Parts: sequence; structure tokens; C-alpha cells
Amino acid sequence: MTKCTIEQFEFPGLKRRQIISQFSGGAITSDAGGILLRQIDRRLSLTKSIREVLNDSRRQRSCDHSLLSLIRQRVYGLALGYEDLNDHQALRKDPSFQTAIEQDSELASASTLCRLENRADRQTALAIHQIIVEKFIASKTSEPSELILDFDATDDRVHGQQEGRFFHGYYDHYCFLPLYVFCEEQLLVSYLRPSKIDGAKHSWAILSLLVKRFRKEWPGVKIIIRADSGFCRHRMLNWCERHNVDYIIGIAKNKRLQGKAAHLIKEAQKDFESTNEKQRLFEWIRYGARSWDGEKRVIVKAEHGSKGANPRFVISSLKGKAQKLYDDLYCARGDMENRIKEQQLGLFADRTSCHAWYANQFRLLLSSLAYILIEGIRRLALQGTELARAQSSTVRLKLFKIGAVVIRNTRSIRFLMSSNYPYQALFHKVTRRLCHDLKE
Repeated sequence: MTKCTIEQFEFPGLKRRQIISQFSGGAITSDAGGILLRQIDRRLSLTKSIREVLNDSRRQRSCDHSLLSLIRQRVYGLALGYEDLNDHQALRKDPSFQTAIEQDSELASASTLCRLENRADRQTALAIHQIIVEKFIASKTSEPSELILDFDATDDRVHGQQEGRFFHGYYDHYCFLPLYVFCEEQLLVSYLRPSKIDGAKHSWAILSLLVKRFRKEWPGVKIIIRADSGFCRHRMLNWCERHNVDYIIGIAKNKRLQGKAAHLIKEAQKDFESTNEKQRLFEWIRYGARSWDGEKRVIVKAEHGSKGANPRFVISSLKGKAQKLYDDLYCARGDMENRIKEQQLGLFADRTSCHAWYANQFRLLLSSLAYILIEGIRRLALQGTELARAQSSTVRLKLFKIGAVVIRNTRSIRFLMSSNYPYQALFHKVTRRLCHDLKE
């Protein structure tokens, strides 16, 4: 069969000179900064720990690629922006990528990586989550006084006939409904779920497991759960109260809540009409649904502006001024939504196109591991720099996507990076910080 390839591209000339481009430069990479992924991975010992808890059922004598190499290839590839397995047909030959994975020969093919994903099962997902939580604990150099756990669900749209696909009325398409848990910017849980369930399903069990593990490590730590109204379930709130876990969770407005807050809502409206400026008034009230065991404390935000009334309600066990808790603590949960978008848009967490359920859960976790590596670079090496708050896609563009010639021989592997790379000083700083106190 004839193989047709375009070997040369011609562009309009410049000052009587031809402009010709070819993919024939040899050992040149566009991902020289990917070596930073190797450094942060060694610092965190992330993929090595994952390998130690996963079962490799393959006949080892017939295997050309170790399980550790396969995991790194997939995770590093996502971090570098290669979402598709087909990308690895060419990427596997990249000398820079091979070096980052600590190999010096051709890496695994797309079909080998596909078999890795489809071998995943429930135990695989559980073991990886346990390692993620343990790495979070290890990242704390001293006992924290407080942990705020952010819970949120999002839609993961599907386009095929994947196992567990269902139509979701709110999102108006077929999707999965993964549950995420973050503590500040550090990821703790990325749990794939079908979309036919209550958005809070299994969150209570996950919270219980996390609280027990953290209290075992840090007996005196204060734990707060923060979430939107989709997680306001009275049995979960009662559990929190019994186990000394604080909560600040949105609650959907209803006629009874609005009736209890009517005086504040009217006052905000009156103030707006007299000043023609948006008004925000706060107050504590007590509220209990008929199915609840009793009343709980609720923050009322009575807002009135040019578009009319916009009251909001937040139920909380915390004490303090209503406005301060709402503005400084509850509203800060919006940053978690940015972290979820960062995973879905920048690290392809929504690339769940496998047919099998646990293969898709594994893909979600691979994306999560890529996020943990990049978040580790931000936390350990980018503090105080222009990229301290950068998204994963920005970190990738400015630190990983570097053109370089790679020269390998028996004595050394040299990366001759572009002399015109604009972030050389930042790259040197990140490299120094990642290599500090790292045992070779």
C-alpha cells in the first residue's frame, strides 16, 4: 500500500529567498520543559507510589514496557497537552519525552496504552484515591489548624454509548456526573458517577472517610465542609454536628425561607428605591424543614439591584458575622469551580470516551494525577513568580513548550534549548527549586 506524505511545505518568499519547511530536523523536541514533570514527580514520588499499589497482571517476560513507564507516559502526555492516545504514535519517539519518563528507547504504542486503561477496575480507582490522599497529607510539613473541604459536582458530556451514560435534565444532554473534592488548590477526590443520581450521592461516605483519615493523622484539626445547595442534606449535616465537623453550605430558596427573611428583603428593596444603588443586607435566621430533626442557623443575603430582588441563603454551623462568613468564606468556594474547569479544559478530564465504566474512571484519575503534578510545581516552585496563580494550560505553554535539540550519547543527554526562549530566568528558578534537597 502506497504511503503518501507531504515532505516539504513552501510559503511565499521573503526578499528573493524561498521559505521551505520540512519535518526532517531529527532529534528536536517542542516539549523540552517536560523534564520538569520528571523532577516534580520525583519530588512527590507520585507515579512510583501509584505503581506500588496497582496490580500488573501481564506476563512480565512478554512485556517491553513496565507499568510505571506506561503510567508516566499517559500522565505526562496529558500534562503536556496530548489528550488522545493516537498522539503517542509519534510522541513515543520524542527523545525529550523518553528522557522525562526515564527511558532511552521507543515508548509504548497507543494500543498498549489502551489496554492499560481497559484493565482498570474498582480496586484500581480506590488504590489511586488512597495514594492521592496520602500525598496530600505528606505535603503538610506541620499539623494544619484548619482544613476546608470543597465538594462539587459537574457534568462530563458524553457522545457515544458508554456504560453509565444517562440524560440529565438540568444540563440537557447525556453525561456523567463526577464528584470532586478539593482542599484549597489540592485535589483529593475525582469520583466518576452516572448522571441519573442525586448530585450529593456518596458525598457523605466520602466525607466520612476523609474526616477519619485526617483526624487519625491530625487529631486536633478543625474540618469545614463547603458546598453549594446541591449538597444540603439534613442527615449529612446531622452527621457533621455529631462528629464535630463544621459546614457552610448553600440552601435552595423556598417560600418558607423567603417568608422568614421577608423583613430584610423588603428593607433592601426600600433602601434601593431611595438610593438607586444595589443593596446587600445580611442576617442570621433559624430554619428547619418538616423532614428535619430541628432548626438550624441560616445566613440570609438580601440583595436588591436594578434587576430586582436576589435573595440567597446559606446554612452554617459556624459562628460569626453573617456578611463576613458569606463574603470571605462561602463565596471563596468559587475558586474550586476554576480548578474543575482547569482539569476539564486544560487537562482533558472530560475525555471519557472509553466504552467501559472503570476505564473512564481511570482516565479521570490520570487527568487528576497530571493536575497534581502541575499543582505541585505551582506550590513548590512558582510561589512569588508571575505564574504563581497560572492555570495548567498557561504553565504548559510557558514552561513545558520549549523547542530544543536533544543530543544523546553514552555519557550524557543534552537539551540545547532555544536561545530566544523568553522565560529563561523563570525556568532556571523553577529548576533550582524543584531540585533542592532532592535525593538522586
